Amino acid sequence: MLVTQQPILKRFWYPVMPLAHLADGTPQSFELLGQRIVLWLDTNGNPAAVADRCCHRSARLSLGQVVNGCIRCPYHGWSFDGDGTCVNVPQLTSEQPIPKTYRVDGYRCEQRYGYVWVCLGEPLNQIPEIPEATDPQFRQIHQFYETWQASSLRIMENSFDSAHGHFVHAASWGNQANPVPPPIDEIVETEYGFVMKHWIEVLNPDLQKRNLGIQTAKTIRTNERRWYMPFARTLKIHYPNGLIHLIFTAATPVNDQTSQIIQFCLRNDTEADAKAADIIAFDRQVTQEDRLILETTDYDAPLSLREEEHMAADKPGILMRHRLAALLKAHGEVEQRCLVSPDLSMNSHGD
Repeated sequence: MLVTQQPILKRFWYPVMPLAHLADGTPQSFELLGQRIVLWLDTNGNPAAVADRCCHRSARLSLGQVVNGCIRCPYHGWSFDGDGTCVNVPQLTSEQPIPKTYRVDGYRCEQRYGYVWVCLGEPLNQIPEIPEATDPQFRQIHQFYETWQASSLRIMENSFDSAHGHFVHAASWGNQANPVPPPIDEIVETEYGFVMKHWIEVLNPDLQKRNLGIQTAKTIRTNERRWYMPFARTLKIHYPNGLIHLIFTAATPVNDQTSQIIQFCLRNDTEADAKAADIIAFDRQVTQEDRLILETTDYDAPLSLREEEHMAADKPGILMRHRLAALLKAHGEVEQRCLVSPDLSMNSHGD
């Protein structure tokens, strides 16, 4: 599925960058589903997002400045508010009204969990609600903000794949001597996606012994995974000692081949119990192990089940494909695919 060619995907909320990236008043550019946008903070400190292209002579607005809470074009100084309406044209006199056609596309923009979220269309769902984010017993640790050369669907499927861990994560927590994952306890479909529950035994290396406060060589993870259509998830891990480690990950689609990984975690412990730097270090190792493999996969992940083989542990990913295919059908869309194989399309010279 080529995400940039499926208009319905514009109707979902995506986290695009940490709010802190806008704190110094400098506008920032981002590409979301192939659409270039510019983000900044208005006079109330709220994020705003519009198309990163001036309607006058197509200059990048992100190269301009924020003036009086509006984005000012670097080319001729036209200013636009968060709705995309042009509010100032220096070349016009005070008696000359600004034509209503002087505008750029404006997008819904909100802040949540320390990140800026953008929706390019009329939202179908709300921004995911994470109760632990407002629970005083939990602390939030911002972990990763990085670009992967992998499709958002591949990354999401991987997040629910209970069979890959003992191989991909053999250097961190996997145990290749025990490669068969326990059966999935349950998968319950929801309006926003689904909830999956299962458990798994993992190795407990020295760094994790400190992070978890568990000194045994192995431990059990009881997992509750939630998929938020189309490309976000939470993984809530319960450990035997009562520790909860909840990870939020979004594979925000930059374009068909690229995803912006945004991840933070919530834990019911303190810095004295486990250092945030150590927690990030272990989760960094795990995500980099995933990245190494995922960046070798075809970006044009098919919704059809006929093009790839499957096994029992693929059930969550198969459900994702079914739900996304149903979403497209419900809105009159047909899955858009590469006309040539992804391997060939990435080598345009054919050498």
